[in-house]
Amino acid sequence: MSRKNARSARSWWVLSICVPALAVAVVMASQALQQPRDVDNSYATQAPTAEYPIAIRQPAGPPTVDTGQIDGAGRPIVANCTTCHTTKPPNPRIINGGELQDFHQGLVTNHGNRSCLSCHNPDDYNQLRLADDRPVPFQDVMTLCAQCHGPQYKDYQHGAHGGMTGYWDLTRGPRARNNCIDCHDPHAPQYPRLMPVHRPNDRFLRPPSSENAHE
Repeated sequence: MSRKNARSARSWWVLSICVPALAVAVVMASQALQQPRDVDNSYATQAPTAEYPIAIRQPAGPPTVDTGQIDGAGRPIVANCTTCHTTKPPNPRIINGGELQDFHQGLVTNHGNRSCLSCHNPDDYNQLRLADDRPVPFQDVMTLCAQCHGPQYKDYQHGAHGGMTGYWDLTRGPRARNNCIDCHDPHAPQYPRLMPVHRPNDRFLRPPSSENAHE
């Protein structure tokens, strides 16, 4: 047999072995792809990290007035709003505590010249009311504030307004946020204007002296 014929025979033998084996491998791979496989999806079925809650502080309820008296146990006697206001007709013209005669005489009011009944519910003084006359519980006072102070409430919602304590990252711990009236007096909410103080007497803020100019 010539060298050329021997090389051809060897090539034919290699092809006769490899091609069927390759075809079998392709078929097996195709069948494996079509069969369901046991895949470890435990990482995908794990519950996501739970976020801690955000608690917004709320008033305990309607305010009370100290009557200046004590009960038999020595505890101060307080009166709620309806104790007196249900016995007197509401007066929508009163806008200043100085006009009151029985209680609240020292009340400072400076809230856009609104009357008391702009926010207090004349039908139930244990509640507040919105501009459309809907009643609002004292615990939900932020709803009342938000109807007029929209930009401030928007800033509050994304954290740029209002104080808070706790965790900024809620996956690490809870957060507590202030209510509007935790920081603002509802009858005179604007903070007083303050004059800035002199800058601190710090050596880094003083101009260099002539003695140290060449150091």
